[in-house]
Amino acid sequence: MPKFLYPFFIYLISLSFNLSAQQQDTLSITLESVKYAYPIAYKDIRIEGQDITMAYMDIVPVSKSTGRTVMLFHGKNFGGYYWTNVIQALSNAGFRVIVPDQIGFGKSTKAFIHYSFHQLAEWNKELLDSLNVKRAIVLGHSMGGMLATRFALRYPDRTEKLLLENPIGLEDYKTFVPYVNTEKQYETELKATAQSIKAYYRNSYFTLWKAEYDELVRIAGGVTLSPDYPRWAKVAAMTFTMIYEQPVVYEFGNLEVPTVLFIGKEDKTIVGKGLLSPAVQAQHGQYKLLGKQTAAKIPGAKLIEFDGVGHIPHLEAPTEFLIALLGSL
Repeated sequence: MPKFLYPFFIYLISLSFNLSAQQQDTLSITLESVKYAYPIAYKDIRIEGQDITMAYMDIVPVSKSTGRTVMLFHGKNFGGYYWTNVIQALSNAGFRVIVPDQIGFGKSTKAFIHYSFHQLAEWNKELLDSLNVKRAIVLGHSMGGMLATRFALRYPDRTEKLLLENPIGLEDYKTFVPYVNTEKQYETELKATAQSIKAYYRNSYFTLWKAEYDELVRIAGGVTLSPDYPRWAKVAAMTFTMIYEQPVVYEFGNLEVPTVLFIGKEDKTIVGKGLLSPAVQAQHGQYKLLGKQTAAKIPGAKLIEFDGVGHIPHLEAPTEFLIALLGSL
């Protein structure tokens, strides 16, 4: 080959590699190629003239059954796939475990509907009905904590115990985060890349990055390459608005069920944090304080704190978290 063609040849190899990597990393917005640890089932739902589906896992106990059920609610940027170690621990301890992907998330339909915690709670109650589960222990992480709180408030008779793992919504964000309408947030969501997602996860969720967390980025970043990503981004913006406009912080005192908070003390999560100046950021999202303040609002609540741990204790400090979780059951 003539020497003057070498650079062009190298360019073609590089281009081919990049396209291949991109094709390999591209994920659909319903995560068809993402393998969950347990079989997926689907519940049909009719809402606002649309037929949609809610994906979920229903895992039977490995050991002798306790006759009790735990339902896991994921955070905003996740789905049932990040609960694997928690499911295994609970199943091994004799619990039935139900793990829904909320509508708009994971393998469930990315529906253009009005999103509300009230409606999501109702769908989860209907899921329990369809599975003949009368009462469940409800564990919610991050946004799932807001949903779990709403579920317990709406259905105290169906909630055996409420478990909150670094829930968001411990503050009323609209009192200090500037308002951004859904369309403007949609424009922000459209700009997401695997690189920006990894930077956000690294800076916001964990105190120390580990290689195993790259799988979370592979999933969240993979959908940004999908031709249907604008739908994913639109739903992400709609659920951002739901979180902003539907606080639960004023209702913690109304909870009637036994409650345990699991708090990574290094968490500094604020929904809409990028809209705030560093000075305002420093005044909010301090979970080492918010955990104690929230526990004081909930009648009879128990607080379990994890030193040196950020937003996702069940991934960052799995042994400590699982010991605390099982001890609370």
